[in-house]
Amino acid sequence: MNRRIGRLFRHGLLAAAIVALPLSGCSSAGMSAFGSNKLAVAEISNIETYTAEGALTEARAHFRNDNFGYSAAFYKRAVELAPNKAEGYVGLSASYDRLGRFDLSDRVYASLYQMTGGTAQYYNNVGYSYLLRGNLSEALKSFRKAQKLEPDNLVVANNIQILQRAAAESRA
Repeated sequence: MNRRIGRLFRHGLLAAAIVALPLSGCSSAGMSAFGSNKLAVAEISNIETYTAEGALTEARAHFRNDNFGYSAAFYKRAVELAPNKAEGYVGLSASYDRLGRFDLSDRVYASLYQMTGGTAQYYNNVGYSYLLRGNLSEALKSFRKAQKLEPDNLVVANNIQILQRAAAESRA
């Protein structure tokens, strides 16, 4: 089933979700953008010189370029420097998801929930995380919570559609 979901990613069916929420997705071919260890967060020698905003800028750029080990490192720095800014947590959890480090993303999602509550973006991202894990029933539960909060959210609607395609493909 995960191969089928991966095929959906490679065919660009999740582009709307990734563009609208810099936040969730999958790693390709089991490799991170910086090496063969998909579970590693990049070590950046001068990271302590970055401000919170500078780290966020770098993190966003690395995430857009599929450099998830680097985006995780910069989002982590942003969270350390601005612990009350939700964007850092959202990006950090998404980066961990893309690295396949769901143990870490779950911890960040828990912190994000304490900070912002159950927003549509939160439930959408958690649902996307479950989708990446191949847990389609939990993904749908989270997407439905997001949809209930924001019925007209196109990203959420798109993710539900993708999930339905993945489920249909897994039955085929």
